[in-house]
Amino acid sequence: MNHGNRAVVASGHPLVTRAAAEILKKGGNAFDAAVAAGFAGSVAEPTLTSLGGGGFLLALTLDGMETLFDFFVDTPGSGLPVESLEPHFFPVTIRFPGSDQVFNVGLGSAAVPGNLKGFLHVHEKLGSLPLKEVVAPAAGYARHGVPMNYHQAYFLHMLRPIMTLTPQASDLFAPGEKLLRKGDIYTNPELAEFLENISEDRGFSFYQGEIAARIAADMIKGQGLLTEEDLKSYSVIERRPFRVHYRDRILLTNTFPSFGGPLIGLALKLMEQASLGKLAFQSPEHMLTLFSVMSEIENIREQGCHCPEDLPPDWLEKTGRKIRTFSRGTTHVSIADAYGNVASMTTSNGEGSGYIVPGTGIMLNNMMGEDDLHPEGFHGTPPGHRVASMMSPSILLRDGTVELVLGSGGSKRIRTAIMQVVSNISDFRLGLNDAIHASRIHWDGSVLQAEPGLPDTAIEALEKHCEVNIWQKADVYFGGVNAVIPGKYGAGDPRRGGDSTVVISSSDCL
Repeated sequence: MNHGNRAVVASGHPLVTRAAAEILKKGGNAFDAAVAAGFAGSVAEPTLTSLGGGGFLLALTLDGMETLFDFFVDTPGSGLPVESLEPHFFPVTIRFPGSDQVFNVGLGSAAVPGNLKGFLHVHEKLGSLPLKEVVAPAAGYARHGVPMNYHQAYFLHMLRPIMTLTPQASDLFAPGEKLLRKGDIYTNPELAEFLENISEDRGFSFYQGEIAARIAADMIKGQGLLTEEDLKSYSVIERRPFRVHYRDRILLTNTFPSFGGPLIGLALKLMEQASLGKLAFQSPEHMLTLFSVMSEIENIREQGCHCPEDLPPDWLEKTGRKIRTFSRGTTHVSIADAYGNVASMTTSNGEGSGYIVPGTGIMLNNMMGEDDLHPEGFHGTPPGHRVASMMSPSILLRDGTVELVLGSGGSKRIRTAIMQVVSNISDFRLGLNDAIHASRIHWDGSVLQAEPGLPDTAIEALEKHCEVNIWQKADVYFGGVNAVIPGKYGAGDPRRGGDSTVVISSSDCL
């Protein structure tokens, strides 16, 4: 899979793309660049990701090794008596332009964070440059500041109740009691110092030392569940990715216990039953097929089924016939280096808990308060279990070659965003930019949410079968698919300020 001397990066923010590109120009590989992007995102995209969150990286090395690095969050509460496992969190309503969503925040919403340990683990396992060089772009951003772009300012405005929940958070995001706006400079000196020391400390103080003790003490005071034992016992898990055959392609994606990837697999299996290639793009028949697949998958998910193995043997045939006759804060980076390594990484801080870890500038996640991550109820799982996720970093293969590296942010909309982009490319042969820019739909369980731009005939056909809410403009609600075609080019999703670049690497990079 040698791609000459062209490396490609696509991410959710120009400065994150720049950080990854800088590492590639210095001779780093795709995994160095992904780790650099992860650290940089914690500064440049503070409303979407954090070292206090969790994520996944899907790696395909030049020698064909496939690994899904799972560094998502664990359920907290290790060492606490059962009667103490009742946390303190409270609901906050976040208003999207066309839909409201309720999230829970506070110390009790924080799960055991994995991003920091995950970045360090991937770098140690697959990286080639010194860690200090890999972290340098992010440390510089935190020290000298980054201007708030339109999208980050927009997210911050939406998340204001969370991002200003505590005095420490307010100092970062609303200095002088004025919420940062587009063009304002966001700095985080404590995070800069933390990053500047990470190459020597390698996360020890955060997971086992002084910082871990501070977190645990604050949790006791604030009725949180995160303990020193939780932090000390956290580990990154390496898994085999989930493989989905779709027409003449194979999709590698996230696997169990997460359910985003397998649900995409279920959707693609249903899509395969429809002759989409014979339909006109965004025709009434195309849109009705998408709606039918989305609603069927939502029904299956609500029944507790998350993959084909959960379903009866004749499920695909019966459901396929029915379809044929039925006329959250998250960010993603995709990287392909010049030598055939590819990395697809999705990370999230949820919406943030509002709690800033003392002395670090790191906001912890609110994953224990996200209802879609806990279908059996909040805090129903014992401590120390890996939380499932909708995040689905993916790689699309054709004839054994990487055709596309992609993933998305967007909470419950991740799977529908990825499904639509894969179908746009595989079934309708759209170019990458057009596949990502195309109007999307999402079935939320009761209303079909639709971006503007769909043909009137398609909307009219959909309205005969369900309530349709047409948004005024494309929005972050519908995900943020950032993708690259190895050796060629990339595309960032404009819904979340996505950005891409091609890097001409020196001949001696690894």
